Formats: sequence, C-alpha cells, structure tokens
Amino acid sequence: MKVLLLNQCFYPDVVSASQHLTDFAVRLADEGHDVTVLASRRGYDDAEARFAKREMWKGIKIIRVPSLNLGKNSKLRRSMNFASFLAACVFRLTLLPRHDVVVGMTAPPLISFLAALFVQLKGGRFVYWVMDLNPDEAVAAGWLRERSIAARFLNSILLYALRHAEKIIVLDRFMKERILAKAISGEKIEIVPPWSHDDAVKFDIEGREAFRQKHDLSEKFVVMYSGNHSPCHPLDTLLDAAQRLKDNSNVAFCFVGGGSEFAKVKSFAVERELKNILCLPYQPLDKLSASLSAADLHVVVMGEQFAGIVHPCKIYNILSVGAPFLYIGPTESHVVDILPQIPSREAGRTAKHGEVDKVVAHIFEAMRDEQVLPLLNEVEFSSRFSMGALLPSMVEAIEAQPTELPVRSLGASNTSA
Repeated sequence: MKVLLLNQCFYPDVVSASQHLTDFAVRLADEGHDVTVLASRRGYDDAEARFAKREMWKGIKIIRVPSLNLGKNSKLRRSMNFASFLAACVFRLTLLPRHDVVVGMTAPPLISFLAALFVQLKGGRFVYWVMDLNPDEAVAAGWLRERSIAARFLNSILLYALRHAEKIIVLDRFMKERILAKAISGEKIEIVPPWSHDDAVKFDIEGREAFRQKHDLSEKFVVMYSGNHSPCHPLDTLLDAAQRLKDNSNVAFCFVGGGSEFAKVKSFAVERELKNILCLPYQPLDKLSASLSAADLHVVVMGEQFAGIVHPCKIYNILSVGAPFLYIGPTESHVVDILPQIPSREAGRTAKHGEVDKVVAHIFEAMRDEQVLPLLNEVEFSSRFSMGALLPSMVEAIEAQPTELPVRSLGASNTSA
C-alpha cells in the first residue's frame, strides 16, 4: 500500500509530534508499505537546523521542502513561516502521484486541509491524525476572537478536513467530544493516545547519576518540566513556586525543551536572579532516559481551557521511567483520567493554576517520601500506553477498508459516542 504522511516535522527533529510520526512511519515501512513523508527542511523548534532535501531512511522516502525563517517573535512572523511551508507543500503535492492512503497531521493547522484536497483531486483515502485542534487552540489562547474572520475561516478549513476524512484519530475522549460537537460522525473517530517511547525510554540509574552530576544536581531534589514550553501549558504557577523556594538550596527546578515560552522561563530566572532554575534544550531520544530519570518530581501542565484541544503526552514517558509527577491543570483531563489507575498513591499529585502554596507543599511532601526510583512498575503500564500496544492500532486504522473500520476506542481515557 502506498502511504503519504504530511506534517511539518519529522526525523531527525526531536519534538514530540516528529517522534510519534517517525515511529509510525517506521512501523509502516517495516510491515512492507511504500511510505513517503512530506515535511519541512527546517527544524521545528530550531529553525536554523537544516535537513536534507531528499533522503531514503529505513525504507522511508523523505521529501523536505523549504520555508521561511522569520523567527517566532510575533504571530505575523509565525504565520508567514507557516504560509511559506504550506505554499511549498502545495507545489510539491502537485508533482506527487496518487497514494492509497494520505495521513495528515496538524502542524501547521492547514496541512490537513491540503491532505484532504490532495485525496479529493487524486484519489485515495484520507486519515486525519489530530494532535491538537485549531482554531480552537488559537481562540482558547486568546490569539483569535471566536467570531473573527480569521477564526471562522480556519474553522471552515478544519470542518472541511474533518468531513472529508475517512478516519479521524484523536488522542483522548475530550478531543473526541469536541469533534462530535462539530457535528462529525462518531463512527469514524477512534481514540489512540500517543504512546510512550518505551523502546528507548526507561529508568536509567547510570544515566540519572551522570545527568545530575553533569548539571550540578547531584545533591538536589530535582523538579523537572520537560517538553514543549507553550502558552497552552502556562508555567506561571510552577515558576512562582520556584521563586518562593529560591532560598532553599536543596531544591532545583529544571526546564528542558523548547517552544515559544522557553525564552520567557530563562528571562524569568535572570530577572529575578533565581539560581535554582536550570534551562536545557530538547534532549535527543537516546539521551531522554537519562534526563527523565534524573528528576525526583516531574511536572505536567495543561492550561485551564485546553482539555480536548491539546494533549500533553509527556505523561506517558514519565510513567515509563516510573517517576512521580505533579499535575497542574483543569480538574477534567486525560491526566486526571489516568490518576486512579496508578497503583502508587505517591506517584501522582494535583494542583490548580494559581495554587502556589499547594505546589510548594506537594514538593515538600515528595521530598519527605524518600521514594526509591523507579516508583512505578513499568509492566503495569506497558499494556496500555506503550508503543507496542498502541502503534498497531494506528496501522490498523489506515489499513482497514471503509467497511471494516473499527469503531472501538483505545486507551485509558476511552469513551464511546
């Protein structure tokens, strides 16, 4: 089967969407499918990084198109970057032949619209893999007014993609409910959570000690936020807790990753002269076990208005290394759905945005617990959130013919419509 995958980021980019799409593409190629990926030549977080125009890697044909690099300091500059990438995609798609299945993702948002158009013009089946939901995200973040011309235009584009998709893959029940509310049939929606990278990520005691020693964290209780620093995951409460604990030499706050808010975290630390904050770039996949294992307490954050719009998937790799975590976010989310299933009561703590006192109290409680990592039994979760359990469901979704489409939903946050 000829499969075309469309997304801005792909191997060797290290952001989460790239890693999950790369896992998916490799599995398809391993199973004998003819896989082509259309992506950007520029790194998603580091636009200075440039990748090869064409590459054959692990049996996957990768085509990378150019785009502008005007920075991410304004919505206009980001929009122009996206527009240039989409324009290059349009040109390249006109040269590609028909594919049996076209999978469109959501970076940038209009890429799914191009995938749907490509299928309408050249044939095949369109599968929409919804990693986040726009313009819902832009409206919730305050970037667009709900009834603005731009929001209505983007919503019409989203509806076109949803209506023309033969199959829609969403990440949790909240995302499914949002799409159902747009009058989309539940029969073609399937929930497949983003899997942990359990083939590469597990508790690593040697890596933990090496990472902590390298960054002068050996004698510290390390509170870590690792992943995308986005306005959708507001870090104000965690940063305020770091400021509250600035004179406590036993606690260090480690921010690992990138995104538009990463520079703001650095500025926050510099302006307030907080020596207890350490900022590090995204870690490559082969170093991820070490960095994640180095934390004594991980932090997962979701903005109050973003359940069903975004899906912080860092929780799955945290579970893979067996580390305790603190969740700051709305009282209903995929993270809250997972909490009752965790066997160790010390593994998951929660707080709301603005509850700085509670966050500080949770940190002190975790310090007193003197837990021995890994805290969780990896086997407990391997059957639910591992690549081995969930990746075959993705393959099944695109291999199924229209009359065979499964209507079941997978994952701990599973509900039926």
